[in-house]
Amino acid sequence: MASPAAPATIAVLVLLPLLAWRIYARIRRAVGRQKLSRRRAALTLAIFPVLIAPLIVLSQAHLDRLAWLAVGLAAGGLLAVYGLRLTRFESVPEGVFYTPSAHLGIALSLLLIGRVLFRLFQLYRSDASTLPAATNALLGPFTLLIVGLLAGYYMGYALGLVRWRATA
Repeated sequence: MASPAAPATIAVLVLLPLLAWRIYARIRRAVGRQKLSRRRAALTLAIFPVLIAPLIVLSQAHLDRLAWLAVGLAAGGLLAVYGLRLTRFESVPEGVFYTPSAHLGIALSLLLIGRVLFRLFQLYRSDASTLPAATNALLGPFTLLIVGLLAGYYMGYALGLVRWRATA
């Protein structure tokens, strides 16, 4: 008689199509022509600091982790400046549009996806006794570096879009 599937396996199998759809939507949005929205940039500039603040508070006990987050934020800001230079802006009768760098958008999306899949794999392999350590590892240096990189990039890029919109 076959053994029943573990609840974690069932959860992964149920969430896999949702995850695949979100990955597809994320990459598609990151590489195509987009209408410049005042709300989306403002929302990005409002939400990311709120998401980063708890990470800063939780990382204060580990100054090395706080440093990784800061390095990620700074590198993300620099990457946003580079990304804005690669962005094509256009003002047409239908509205204001921009086309971000496809290579940069895909690279950042794959970096995030790879890190999420790696962490899911680690959590899947852990048992109940190692779960607290696995959860604590979610705030590891490499994860904080990537989170900082993405947050710095998206905040810097949104700020650049707002500035470009004001001059257009």
